[in-house]
Amino acid sequence: METKFLYLILNVLTIALPFLLSFDKKVGYYKRWHFLFPSIIIVAVIFIIWDVIFTSVGIWGFNEQYLVGFTIANLPIEEWLFFITVPYASVFIYDCIKYYFPNWRISDAGNIVAVFLAIILIIFAILNLGKHYTYVTFITLAFILLLLATVKSDFLGRFFVSYLIVLIPFLIVNGILTGSWISEPVVWYNDNFNLDLRLLTIPIEDIFYGMLLILSNVALYEYFQNRIKSKTA
Repeated sequence: METKFLYLILNVLTIALPFLLSFDKKVGYYKRWHFLFPSIIIVAVIFIIWDVIFTSVGIWGFNEQYLVGFTIANLPIEEWLFFITVPYASVFIYDCIKYYFPNWRISDAGNIVAVFLAIILIIFAILNLGKHYTYVTFITLAFILLLLATVKSDFLGRFFVSYLIVLIPFLIVNGILTGSWISEPVVWYNDNFNLDLRLLTIPIEDIFYGMLLILSNVALYEYFQNRIKSKTA
C-alpha cells in the first residue's frame, strides 16, 4: 500500500464496480447519467472551493508520498477525482435501493430523522464555533436537512438507508486515507479545527461531511429528474 498511486487506486476501486453495474437492466443507472453528471459537477465546484480554502489555511492537507504529484489549484488531482468517484458510487447505491424496493413508504420517517439530526448538528455547531471543520460541516448539513424536510422531500428516507450502506465502504476507504493500515495518512487533519474524536483514524466530522456531499448530489439528482417529469406532465 506504500505507493504514490495509493489515492488514485482508491478512486479507481471506488467507482469500478458501480460503473460496471451501471448497465444493470433493472436499475439502468446509465440511462440517468444526464441527470447525474450535472449534479456531480455542481456539487463538486462548491466542495472544491471549500477544499481549496481549508487546505490553504492548514485545516487539512495531503501527504505527497501517496500522490502522483499533479495538482490543480493546490489540490492533488486525486482529490478532484474524489468528488466524482464517491458521488457516482454513492448515488448508484441510492438508485439501487430506489429501483429494487420501489414500494418502500418511508418518506415521513426520513423527514422526521432529518429535522432531529439537524437540531443536534446545530447544537454541536454552536458549541464549537472555533472548530472550523466541525462548525462549517455541521451547520451546512443542518441547513440542507431542514430545507429538504421543509419541502417534504420524499427521498430522504431512502437516502438515509442508502447512506448507512455507503458507510461500509466509506469506513474502509476513508480509513486508509486517514492512516488506518498504512504508516502515514494520505489526508491529514489539524485537530485544532475539529472535535478530535476519531472512528478508527477517521475524524467524526468526515461522516457528516460525506453525508453532506452525497445528500447534495442526491437532492440535485432527484430535482433534475422531477423537473423533467413536471414538464412532461
